[in-house]
Amino acid sequence: MEQMNLFGGEEKPLAGPLASRLRPETLDDYVGQKHLIGPGKMLRKLIEQDQISSMVFWGPPGVGKTTLARIIARSTKAAFIDFSAVTSGIKEIKAVMEQAESGRRNGIKTILFVDEIHRFNKAQQDAFLPYVEKGSIILIGATTENPSFEINGALLSRCKVFVLKALEEEDLIQLLKHALKDKRGFGEMEVVVSEDELGAIARFANGDARSALNTLEMAVINTPADRDGRVHVTREVVSECTDRRSLLYDKKGEEHYNLISALHKSMRNSDPDAAVYWLMRMLEAGEDPLYIARRIVRFASEDVGMADSAALSVAVAAYQACTYLGMPECDVHLAHAAVYLSMAPKSNAVYRAVGLSRGDIRQKPAEPVPLQIRNAPTQLMQQLDYGKGYIYAHDTQEKLAKMACLPDSLAGTRYYLPTDQGKEKEIRKRLDEIIQWKSEP
Repeated sequence: MEQMNLFGGEEKPLAGPLASRLRPETLDDYVGQKHLIGPGKMLRKLIEQDQISSMVFWGPPGVGKTTLARIIARSTKAAFIDFSAVTSGIKEIKAVMEQAESGRRNGIKTILFVDEIHRFNKAQQDAFLPYVEKGSIILIGATTENPSFEINGALLSRCKVFVLKALEEEDLIQLLKHALKDKRGFGEMEVVVSEDELGAIARFANGDARSALNTLEMAVINTPADRDGRVHVTREVVSECTDRRSLLYDKKGEEHYNLISALHKSMRNSDPDAAVYWLMRMLEAGEDPLYIARRIVRFASEDVGMADSAALSVAVAAYQACTYLGMPECDVHLAHAAVYLSMAPKSNAVYRAVGLSRGDIRQKPAEPVPLQIRNAPTQLMQQLDYGKGYIYAHDTQEKLAKMACLPDSLAGTRYYLPTDQGKEKEIRKRLDEIIQWKSEP
């Protein structure tokens, strides 16, 4: 059935979203990933020479993982099976493996493409392993998650990992211009979009080709044609279509840890601008503000410590403010804490003391508490010399006692080694004086 289009006249509707209609079919049409499929690059050679082995494509959404697998399917002399980890289980895997094994016995090579392979559990991934080992299938997996964490080591060791990168802005603009000219896109229409608006769409897409093409399609569909049939996509329409960017972020995935690491390391490097940027990246992507607040509390003692003990109070106060207000109001409290911690003097002496002492606890014998600092609440304990030799520091003129508090085997061991940063400089001087006094006869 024919229908009226939005721009006047009758035409048969184009099938599928713009991104699907424009999916490239050859390496020459493929945009981006020049480090993999540029002239002379390894993956291009493997494809052109039909020497594909099992591999994993790892990269963010919309960078061409599935498209590249389909190009391989068209280029290779092999049967191709497209498999989704979202809709398939062990039963479906076994059926496909039997089909591939039958093909192998008949001299037919089978390429199995598994989209979102990270969604398979260990048992499902293990089901592929024997067939990969004996060559029944060539496995091509696609994942947005770090394969080191999400794919079984045994399976991953038999696959070459290719890292696909987010597309550059110029790559996306090239795709958008192609969509305006290609008959599968808007080539049979007169669509006018300025370079500035194409750039805005490309920046909004954040390296994702699918997002860029979907945004362009939305802008064109929502722009009425003028009397001459031209579609002038305006800045206002593009602004409406790019009102809120969907940031790449998985609260349990690698990007989650990348961003919190970026915040932590920016504060450690005393860079308040970067700290606020990474903080807001997480909040804008929907991160729980209390998670960020907890990490800031940790940072206050791990990286600032005794150089500025007030940092811990600021961090805890920010956490409390987040529990009172929640988002979006608590963003300024988190930013307050992040800036304060960025600008505070830094010391990891307390953090290192924890690590050094833990090392001794785990690696050396657990010696009994020295008698002089044991508690002696009963007469029996007193008879056993619990507390014998204990000196109450407040009873001395110096408010100090030359009394060992570590086990004999650890006598003289130093765990807390204060720096000369901030307030810790004074603490270091005080501790040096105490150690010197205790060492005197």
